Amino acid sequence: MPVTITMPALSPTMESGTLAKWLVKEGDDVAIGDIIAEIETDKATMEVEAVDEGKVGKILVEAGATEVPVNQPIAMLLEEGEDESALDEAPAAAPAPKAEDDAKEAPSEPEQKEAAAPQPEVAAGAGVSDGDGNRLFSSPLARRLAKMNDLDLSKIEGSGPRGRIVKRDVDAALEAGTASASAPAEASAEKAPSAGGGAAAAPSAPSDDAIKALYEEGSYEEVPHSGMRKVIAKRLQESKQTVPHFYLEADIMLDDLMALRKQVNGQAPVNDDGKPLYKLSVNDFIIKGMALALQKVPMANATWTEGSRLIHKNSDVGVAVSVPDGLFTPVIRKAEQKALSTISNEMKDLAGRARDKKLSPEEYQGGTTAVSNLGMFGIKNFSAVINPPHGTIIAIGAGEKRPVIKDGEVSVATVMSVTLSCDHRVVDGALGAELLAAFKAYLEKPMAMLV
Repeated sequence: MPVTITMPALSPTMESGTLAKWLVKEGDDVAIGDIIAEIETDKATMEVEAVDEGKVGKILVEAGATEVPVNQPIAMLLEEGEDESALDEAPAAAPAPKAEDDAKEAPSEPEQKEAAAPQPEVAAGAGVSDGDGNRLFSSPLARRLAKMNDLDLSKIEGSGPRGRIVKRDVDAALEAGTASASAPAEASAEKAPSAGGGAAAAPSAPSDDAIKALYEEGSYEEVPHSGMRKVIAKRLQESKQTVPHFYLEADIMLDDLMALRKQVNGQAPVNDDGKPLYKLSVNDFIIKGMALALQKVPMANATWTEGSRLIHKNSDVGVAVSVPDGLFTPVIRKAEQKALSTISNEMKDLAGRARDKKLSPEEYQGGTTAVSNLGMFGIKNFSAVINPPHGTIIAIGAGEKRPVIKDGEVSVATVMSVTLSCDHRVVDGALGAELLAAFKAYLEKPMAMLV
């Protein structure tokens, strides 16, 4: 019987991907371990290896198809002795999902189970029938949106197959202001200001068309969101909505660090080509300093979960790397145990592969904290958004010559402003201040990082 090749899950959180390229064609023989395709996720391009041997009998999903769900059949492999007649039992080729409604409407396995289970929220239209006993067909996403916006699905006309209510139908109902599940009097009361002058309920976000209507047609270029941009927007919006941030600032004098860096780089051994084996950057010291500070203040090396705090034993430091239309945060694992030269070379390798989208998921997922450095752009200071599951992130500004008071006299020093963002659920104010003080001490007395 033909072997089904399915869209692989390249990470634990992957739900769909783009089938970027086929490296084989129908009729080609493949062996176990042969590279047969390239799959793009939101952050990386990965090669897919054949796990069986045989002949490519049928390609079910064409190259370039986007939002292909994990475990969807993408090709059929004929085993030894089989011919094309065996493909009669193969699943039909699935069309490439569209980038907008159809891709979002495709339910994952958990959503399919959710749709099959009885749903009690009749007011939001999540039940199996309307008030007249007629069955309602709606996607899981449409039901969730209706529930969030207090809409009655029985008042919405579906535009999907068999009258199925999909996301665009709910969006249209929201824009038109129809299908409210609440009684009209209650809706009016909600919209009206209170007698004490209270504000009206916050409106829902305007639709794409409503926003575009504010601008003259032809005065802008519409650039569709990439998968990476969608994930960044979703994660950071969730972070600001769910993580109670607070911020601590400090100024750090870098003169001793700059002198030590110059000395260490000047004594770096060279390879056969005469090039130094490493060249330390200020950022390498920052990574190491943050890793050591977390070891000195271990309760700040924490992650929030609903049931407990995770106090991490090692300092796994993520570093924000800018790439076209987004960013990666590759992680230096156990940074507290690594020499500065090792951190420097590892960071250069990770950053280079991040820009080429060649990182594997385990290289940018997880971590306990992160470093975001905009100093090279001349930014003096800023506040960074925490990247869950991290408990902190430190934002690094530019090092610059500033007047400072030393021993009662004005002198000039190289000073860098930093801002530590903390998740108040796991890091309280005093604990965050202790962590920032430890970080400052390591950078102002950097020799401690070499021993």
